[in-house]
Amino acid sequence: MSVWDVLVGQASIVETLSGAAAAADVVPDATRAAVRSGMTHSWLFTGPAGSGRSMAARAFAAALNCENVPPGCGGCNGCHTVLTDTAADLRTIRPEGLSLGVKDVRELVRDAATAPTSGRWRVLLLEDADRLTDQAANALLKALEEPAERSVFLLCAPSVDDVLPTIRSRCRVVALRLPLPADVAAVLERDGISPDVARLAARAAQGHLRRARLLAADEQARARRAEVLRIPTRLRRTGDCLAAAADLVAAANGDADAANTARDEAEAEALKTALGVGATSSGTAAKRARAPKAGAKGRAMTVRGAAGALKELEKTQKSRGRRTVLDSLDQALVDLAGWYRDVLVLQLGAPVDAVHPDHGEGALRLARSSAPEQTLRRLEAVLRSRRSLAENPGLVPLLTVEALTLALRAG
Repeated sequence: MSVWDVLVGQASIVETLSGAAAAADVVPDATRAAVRSGMTHSWLFTGPAGSGRSMAARAFAAALNCENVPPGCGGCNGCHTVLTDTAADLRTIRPEGLSLGVKDVRELVRDAATAPTSGRWRVLLLEDADRLTDQAANALLKALEEPAERSVFLLCAPSVDDVLPTIRSRCRVVALRLPLPADVAAVLERDGISPDVARLAARAAQGHLRRARLLAADEQARARRAEVLRIPTRLRRTGDCLAAAADLVAAANGDADAANTARDEAEAEALKTALGVGATSSGTAAKRARAPKAGAKGRAMTVRGAAGALKELEKTQKSRGRRTVLDSLDQALVDLAGWYRDVLVLQLGAPVDAVHPDHGEGALRLARSSAPEQTLRRLEAVLRSRRSLAENPGLVPLLTVEALTLALRAG
């Protein structure tokens, strides 16, 4: 299995990246020749959610350190360690919160200045580069302006407009697109999913492979999608709008709790253990008894340091939880936008397939009882809410969703 097999419907991208990896492998010490052949020190992978931009970057990283020719075999130690994120020469930064700060980027820059230890290239993979703070972006820019000879930066973002012009001007852009539903369905069928379920999941996911796999295999994910698509039929009164909004946000908060609670608790316990906070074992007590007295001042400094570290962890976890809520809401709005798109298609008689064919009855009823202009306004309201939550993560989600459901009722 090649490292490129994960890139569904991206034949031209695979050709570009495999060619650059081959150039980097053939002329490992001739940087100019490598650049002429397509290899460069910084890359920007762009594409909408589900296009596989992060997977493309990691596949390219594996190919750069592959031990075979042509590079990207997927089976050697170089490929395997990169794909499993255990390679010594790979540094991955994956922002879990609302933004990516300068501290993480400075660590990335320090790694970039060192030579690779076991592979051919030291790879610095930065996912969601659109979340860089201004300070972090400036720190990264300095590294891109003076790259180390055997280091390569791989940045990922939804579009070139989501990163600073000074950063994107120093990167070679690789623009991915969403794969066609037929391509996604074919992958699901290879995974053992029945053809009918594979086609339905591929269409509902709108080309997003990970989402399609989830819908095909997870009954809870399918039930959640069904609840979202029932929202337009619930909006008869103002109270219904507010209740639907509350249900949607509550479900998003539930997703965040399910995804993060156990991890948050484990991280907090591990940090407390490392700091010696709340340790009660007899062994620890004995060690304390034998240790020299630190004095009141030393104990106070230790307590303050532990409190500061725990507070910082709590801040990080809160940011990560909010990001999970926003991501969950965004997926719900994508599903909702697809449903209104189906209604508009029916009203206009356009010869295209439905995104949600299993909810075609409800779409047909609304198509018959409303005008295309109303549907278009509703679709625009959904997309406007998506933009608001994406561009202003400090907004109160419930108020934003309430405004949306009221707009959907008004038409």
